[in-house]
Amino acid sequence: MSLRVISSTTLYPSPSSDPSISYDTKIPLTIFDKAAFDLNVSVLYVFQPPMPSNEAMKEGLLKALVHFPHLAGRFATDEQGRPCIHLNNAGVGVIETYIPATLAEQLPFNPNTDIEELFPPIESIEEIMQIQLNRYACGGLVIGQTCHHHVADGQSMSSFFFAWAKLGRAAGFASDKLDQDDHHVILPYHDRASVAVPRNPLNVEFDHRSIEFRKSCNENVKSSSSIKNLVVNFSVDFMAKLKMKVNEEISNSLPPHRMYTTTFESLLAHVWKKVTQARGLEPDEFTQVRVAVNGRARMKPTVPMEYFGNLVLWAYPRLQVKELLQENHAYVARTIHEAVARVDNSYFKSFVDFGQVIKEDDGGEKLVAMASDVGNLLCPNLEVDSWLRFQFHQMDFGGGSPCAVLPAELPVEGLVIFVPSCIQGGGLDVIMALQHEHVQIFKDICHLY
Repeated sequence: MSLRVISSTTLYPSPSSDPSISYDTKIPLTIFDKAAFDLNVSVLYVFQPPMPSNEAMKEGLLKALVHFPHLAGRFATDEQGRPCIHLNNAGVGVIETYIPATLAEQLPFNPNTDIEELFPPIESIEEIMQIQLNRYACGGLVIGQTCHHHVADGQSMSSFFFAWAKLGRAAGFASDKLDQDDHHVILPYHDRASVAVPRNPLNVEFDHRSIEFRKSCNENVKSSSSIKNLVVNFSVDFMAKLKMKVNEEISNSLPPHRMYTTTFESLLAHVWKKVTQARGLEPDEFTQVRVAVNGRARMKPTVPMEYFGNLVLWAYPRLQVKELLQENHAYVARTIHEAVARVDNSYFKSFVDFGQVIKEDDGGEKLVAMASDVGNLLCPNLEVDSWLRFQFHQMDFGGGSPCAVLPAELPVEGLVIFVPSCIQGGGLDVIMALQHEHVQIFKDICHLY
């Protein structure tokens, strides 16, 4: 890819007039922030022409950042040595590039193609968020975004991008072409302290020290250099037939546990079965999936979906390999559903109380999130993150919704992301990392019911 850097600058948004945002303050990371991956998450958003100019894109970005000041801050420590986000308006890095080719010549992107140049560099940087505007000769635009996970989860970042798209649309197109709604942005909810209020008395009911966190180093963790990323599309027709199959199995079971399964449960049951089959695991082995669970609707009182920060914990459905492969999809979907259901309000409140216990611990215990290092193998397990509720079709800067949304290369075998497909015809994309020898086997069987 022949890419030329046009400029590299830092954008400094104007201070917000929102009284709930106090500048030059240090916001301690919540226990949920600390449980998130300690790394930068990079995502590509691909837009066909026409698109607003780079100046209009930056103008919209500045307007959006007024409402999301954490993204223009920096990591710091407070007087007690706690990790914090310093709302110092130190800015967001923006790189502009030009590619002398049409976007059509480059598509489709996938994590194994040469897309690293489309992302901002993440080594030795201070910025919490960076944006790279990659402009093609045809006028198409690929936005490479990177943001540190300790600041925000996927739900939060999708809210930010929707706000930027709406404000970018208002900045880049004539006012007579805009709807009244184009100037209205749903504001984020920033009160992190109110989300993680411990109970009195504290009641830590679960072993969070071993579930959400681990020792500072992984012991006996397998690693491999032969990890390959792949993207598999499951069409609208395939998903409709799969859900029908699962729901028929549910209705025929004795006793029926319920009469409906979600798209996520159906797809995960199917993918878990097929990956396990492709890996050729021994029948007596156990396999589990680490499933991200959004706490916003599960906590009581509920937390606004606009909450900006991390509010995710994990469920761990677990089955023996022979059980997973011999039982039908409905059985596996029920196992997933029951594991996710256990991550309820009580579990989230227990985790909040655990955070208070750690805070009061004079020993200054070092917590390390339960995340695998780059190059590790999760086999026989999986880890799945769902972006299915992120309405990417609403992310319109004025020229239409993205034609592709793609994370950077997944560096750990067994990581899986479910994404609404942007290709013509729709459906769902499953982006995953597997060992090289398992990839073709999975591709050969993944569309078999």
